Amino acid sequence: MRPYILAETNWKHLKDANMELAVLPWGATEAHNYHLPYGTDVIEADHVAAAAAEIAWSEGARVIVLPTIPFGVNTGQSDIYLDINLNPSTQMAILSDVIEVLNRQHIHKLLILNSHGGNDFKAMLRELGLKFPAMLLCTSNWFQSLDRTAYFDAPGDHADELETSVMLHLRPDLVLPREHWGAGREKRHKIRAFSEGWLWTERKWSQVSEDTGIGDPKSASVDKGERFFRDVTRKIGQVMVEICTLDRDAMYE
Repeated sequence: MRPYILAETNWKHLKDANMELAVLPWGATEAHNYHLPYGTDVIEADHVAAAAAEIAWSEGARVIVLPTIPFGVNTGQSDIYLDINLNPSTQMAILSDVIEVLNRQHIHKLLILNSHGGNDFKAMLRELGLKFPAMLLCTSNWFQSLDRTAYFDAPGDHADELETSVMLHLRPDLVLPREHWGAGREKRHKIRAFSEGWLWTERKWSQVSEDTGIGDPKSASVDKGERFFRDVTRKIGQVMVEICTLDRDAMYE
């Protein structure tokens, strides 16, 4: 029993507890190239949250990890078989209910640990911050917390070298052999401004990628995944400690 994992702990432990920070991992259920499981984002979210919380707990931070939300925004993949979409409005409703519980029970700090690029919680947290002014609401994309070029050779953002390496480290039993890995080639939009990043439209996934991957995974390895996972969880664990000890009335210097 890990006392910082809500799904594993119990009322005996929690009835007199005083948690400072709730962590809500949020993933997605979607195709990840040919070789990674549909639950890749969920698996990564579970492991990153738990490992980071263990580090924070060992330093005295009173953090509790909530169960991972397994579905994310997949509106651009509506024709990919069994990609499960959760609309942003549905996410907003879930977040509001969760935050209402935390606020009522005097856990006034929440970190959303996001594991899916299609999820974007910033606008929601702006609105919910007005509804729950006592709450400190944070969101983090764990996969962007480090400079990926220090760990990986190929760019990408879905079932790429980074994700494949992490999954080879965490759940190699769920990764197909290398001969089944797609190349993860991404077609670029005909309007250059979209590729330059200052104009945005949602990608139509089945037109962008033949194998549903974005980024070549061929250079992925267990060692790369282990090193990246270790450094990511250390960094996020330290952030959890800092959030727990933060004085809401003196946050700036």
